[in-house]
Amino acid sequence: MEAKKNILTYAGLKKLEAELEDLTVNQRKAIAKKIQEAREQGDLSENAEYDAAKDEQRDIEARIEEIQTILKNAEIVDESEAATDKINIGCKVKLYDMEYDEELEYSIVGSTEANSLQGKISNESPVGKALIGAKVGDIVEAETPSDVIKFKVLSIERNI
Repeated sequence: MEAKKNILTYAGLKKLEAELEDLTVNQRKAIAKKIQEAREQGDLSENAEYDAAKDEQRDIEARIEEIQTILKNAEIVDESEAATDKINIGCKVKLYDMEYDEELEYSIVGSTEANSLQGKISNESPVGKALIGAKVGDIVEAETPSDVIKFKVLSIERNI
């Protein structure tokens, strides 16, 4: 079975590479030092610091493996080449929410980079799927688990 492609913007790629660098260079050394210090305290069977440090080490190694897998299967979208005639990954869109009478702005990204608090929605989310391919002036309906949301596309620009 072929691994799922992880769609990333160039900025998302750089962020993951920086996190991987920090984890492998800095965090590994710091946790090794914590483990060594906990070992020096003696009996490991009742040493909470040792157990906590080993748990942290496990989490760091798991995250390193996760990032390496993401990067190995990454497909990079060049935001500077994103078309602005229709919505696609790498675009920033301004929408009018017809129900709540408000303007919203989202960046369309791959699922790996999605972060609703930063206005980054995945192309795989219900809203993201509905927006892909839409043009300025289109009315788009996104079916969410709780409701159907209607948006009017106000503008599309490159997310750079």
